[in-house]
Amino acid sequence: MTGQGELRPPGQGMLKAVGAETVAISLGQNTYLWAICMVAALGGLLFGYDWVVIGGAKPFYEKFFELRNGSEQGWAMSCALLGCLLGAVFSGSASDRYGRKILLILAALLFGVSSVGTALAQVFHHFVMWRIVGGMAIGLASNLSPMYIAEISPAAVRGKLVSLNQLTIVMGILLAQFVNWLIAQPVPRDASAMEILNSWNGQMGWRWMFGVTAIPSLLFFLGMLAVPESPRWLARNGRHDEAERILRRLGGEAHSKQALAEIRSSLATSKKVNLFALLDSRLVGVLSLGVSLAVFQQWCGINVIFSYAEEVFSAAGYHVSDILLNIVITGAVNLAFTLVAIALVDKVGRRKLMLFGSAALALIYGLVGFGFYRHSRGVHMLLLVVVAIACYAMSLAPVTWVVISEIFPNHIRGAAMSVAVTSLWIASFILTYTFPILNRGVGPAGTFWIYAGICLAGFLFIRWRLPETKGQTLEEIEQALAS
Repeated sequence: MTGQGELRPPGQGMLKAVGAETVAISLGQNTYLWAICMVAALGGLLFGYDWVVIGGAKPFYEKFFELRNGSEQGWAMSCALLGCLLGAVFSGSASDRYGRKILLILAALLFGVSSVGTALAQVFHHFVMWRIVGGMAIGLASNLSPMYIAEISPAAVRGKLVSLNQLTIVMGILLAQFVNWLIAQPVPRDASAMEILNSWNGQMGWRWMFGVTAIPSLLFFLGMLAVPESPRWLARNGRHDEAERILRRLGGEAHSKQALAEIRSSLATSKKVNLFALLDSRLVGVLSLGVSLAVFQQWCGINVIFSYAEEVFSAAGYHVSDILLNIVITGAVNLAFTLVAIALVDKVGRRKLMLFGSAALALIYGLVGFGFYRHSRGVHMLLLVVVAIACYAMSLAPVTWVVISEIFPNHIRGAAMSVAVTSLWIASFILTYTFPILNRGVGPAGTFWIYAGICLAGFLFIRWRLPETKGQTLEEIEQALAS
């Protein structure tokens, strides 16, 4: 596998014809398909909200819990990532055994309970405990929402539909940023730490920022009760009639017969899966590709801008009240350019967008690092951050989820996705925990130059290893990557 062209397995022309019919059905008539994808993608919205809400609450809960050193502050920010890791690990075998739907319902419950628990926390270790529970919900949703959408989506629109998950993630990010800005009352520029602690923000505001998550959690829970199980999971467990009935409703008679035949053919040649099956020489290559892309999506560094927005913008010369508004601006840009990605992913393709994003971020981080090195302050630093977010939003952010949800074979998809997403959250934990340490050790300039180097390495890896998968069915991709 050189990664230089599109995957072209035998019989593609016939499948393209079926795909064209599926497009007409899904875009013109089948609102059912889009509706259940949007429900599943609510997991992404909660993921985005819960992931970013802490950035706006940070100046206030740190004063409340008297967090004074970098280690405590880093633990408060990164503890949820341990929950993400646990949720991702658990989701693999559990979703293969019990189904995608029931685990997404569990994620909705954990989102709701943890948001209320975090909002009511009176001591720091309770805050950490509930953040870890919320992280478990993120770990489940981040694995299962894109996988579920990929498994129910026709090939020709799978990129768009899986990208809906990233769209809802950035909608959740923007919602968190807007809610934080809306809830927080203005802070005087010369306010002392004690004045901030005794303010509305320091006593109640940050609690409401976390507690609001309970509302979309309830909508996600009710919506998941109404959606069907993944037809590929049903077929894998011998429930072929149910799978065909769901596929027919999703894409019509021709699509259901063609898709079920391919699924059966794929499963007929597979063995019962366990974690040791992932070490099969035929699977190590595709698993290493998925893991590497998942790690790179985090180590490219963009998430520190969301998680540590206060430090980034403070270093660029902004006050806390301005920072909350700037964070909303970056969230709006994130949303706008995710829509660009959705429009392009099935036209331009996955590979080209990933190459563009990694190269652009390497260049922009180099400039951001230079700006910090020269102690440059002002709107131009904000513009560089905004451009970085725009490039990430239309490339690495959505496309990574699309790729890792579609490259793994049917019989190991749950376990392999779990490994890839677990790797993503380990990488995210390392990134989030080490940012304050790097920031103090080598300064913001050196930190962003490190991220620039990582993005350059990611560009070279993508060019070497990533093939184009647009327009292929999951079974076509499996056949080509296994050959």
